[in-house]
Amino acid sequence: MATNKPLGSVIQGCLSQGLQIRLHPDVLVEDMRVGKFLVVQGVRSHFFCMVTDVALGTASPRIAANPPEPSDTLMQAVLAGTGTYSTLELSPMLMFTAQENAPAGASGPRPGEANGLASYNAQSSAAVELLPVKTVPGHFSQVYDASERDFRIVFGWEDDPHRRNFAIGQPIDMDVPVCLDLDRFVERSNGIFGKSGTGKSFLTRLLLAGTIQRQAAVNLIFDMHSEYGWEAVSEGKHFNTVKGLRQLFPDQVQLFTLDPDATRRRGVRNAQELFISFDQIDVEDLLLVRGELNLSEASLENAIILRNEFGKAWINRLLTMTNEEIQEFCETKLGSKSSIMALQRKLTRLADLKYIRNSCPHNYVGQILAALDAGQHVVVEFGSQSNLLSYMLATNVIARRIHASYVRKAETFLQTKNPQDRPRQLMITIEEAHRFLDPATARQTIFGTIAREMRKYFVTLLVVDQRPSGIDNEVMSQIGTRITALLNDEKDIDAIFTGVSGAQSLRSVLAKLDSKQQALILGHAVPMPVVVRTRPYDQAFYAQVGQPSWEDIDDGPLFRAAEAAKADLGF
Repeated sequence: MATNKPLGSVIQGCLSQGLQIRLHPDVLVEDMRVGKFLVVQGVRSHFFCMVTDVALGTASPRIAANPPEPSDTLMQAVLAGTGTYSTLELSPMLMFTAQENAPAGASGPRPGEANGLASYNAQSSAAVELLPVKTVPGHFSQVYDASERDFRIVFGWEDDPHRRNFAIGQPIDMDVPVCLDLDRFVERSNGIFGKSGTGKSFLTRLLLAGTIQRQAAVNLIFDMHSEYGWEAVSEGKHFNTVKGLRQLFPDQVQLFTLDPDATRRRGVRNAQELFISFDQIDVEDLLLVRGELNLSEASLENAIILRNEFGKAWINRLLTMTNEEIQEFCETKLGSKSSIMALQRKLTRLADLKYIRNSCPHNYVGQILAALDAGQHVVVEFGSQSNLLSYMLATNVIARRIHASYVRKAETFLQTKNPQDRPRQLMITIEEAHRFLDPATARQTIFGTIAREMRKYFVTLLVVDQRPSGIDNEVMSQIGTRITALLNDEKDIDAIFTGVSGAQSLRSVLAKLDSKQQALILGHAVPMPVVVRTRPYDQAFYAQVGQPSWEDIDDGPLFRAAEAAKADLGF
């Protein structure tokens, strides 16, 4: 609990390195933890700070060389606060400045508050101005626990009528919500990072539920391990299941599956089948999976020759060509026979994927687009087709067509300026993101294009990954909000702080996170970096997001709207 009791005094510091605080003798150092938030009371402003380090000090080297006996409690008490003391390193994040002539509230100032900011605690939250830190408080400024009101000023509250806020968790030592601004969150690409077992899937499910509940964007979720659409298994010693997005929002979420048999075995009802045909696969899609198929540069160059000759049907034509036909083709089109034959052998692996067809009379990607246009959120399940080849190929093929559609819609909107032509904001969720965004392919694949350019076309990414160091640096610099659970690898930690000021102090905070249900949030959707205990994804959460009954799953208004849109498009 935050109190008005001062905890310590500023003894030194600088703007670039932060502040050093000496704790008062009666303050227990064990209560001061990395990631905790404190407020430094200056003359004109209050400084909202994060604890980045805790240390012990002695006034004389003789004390450290000859400490009192463990049983000599009297000497220990005599030395406490004079000969021995504790210090904190604080990183100032924001400044609070009370606006002049603002109406006063009921609460009074903290004890000993300076006249220049005597009205700070008496102001309403709206009357306090948040500013970036461009100075430091003076020597011996007093330090206090951050109060609930301080957090409300910085992070807002979930029922704010002016912003789409969503409570992602709480500070590690307080019961006050920390909110994300979802409008700012979805307007840029974002990332959820952490090593295996730290709860990335639960964090992702939590955020997706928030965007659906608050109607901040429509979602296209490529669900590699069938964790988001329908129920999934919770982590822990006991076997429990948690609800998927389709169960929480049956009127608003549609399920498509690339493996209908596996989806039915899980008890999922009304999932729609999804197939991809060879004529939907382009050379760009093969470039992304070249490692999985072991394709050489020569094979890809000859694939372009085949595509230019046969058009969309080039794969179907290649797979039926005889050795003589390949020889004849190479003689007339200057291709390489050995490379084309190797390409033919390797592309036969695609025919083994359950969702691949020679041709598809039904436009499944168009059906997904119709659902998104109707405000429906789409989860694409992979079932047993969750190997990297299958996952990367399908997501690239679908996302490339989504990209083309949104580019056309955005250009129409920019031309007409008609609000009715404005595309819905779309957020695409992908797992194993470093496979799509590694430096070798990020500039040539559709996901690299979306991460760099698609904000202006109303499409952003939510990337989920345990190896952020594998993502191209340019793409990482475009990640607006980074939600990071525990990481151990130094390269991964370095990647998280690409382009972030004050990274050195935040590195120590990230390294001290618990392995479960804690995360460091920084970037566009929060006013400052913050460590949170993430919100539980449980029965209480289901009730808070307004869980409807899913027995009438086919009768919701958005479902009917999507069905009507599909009928209009001839699906």
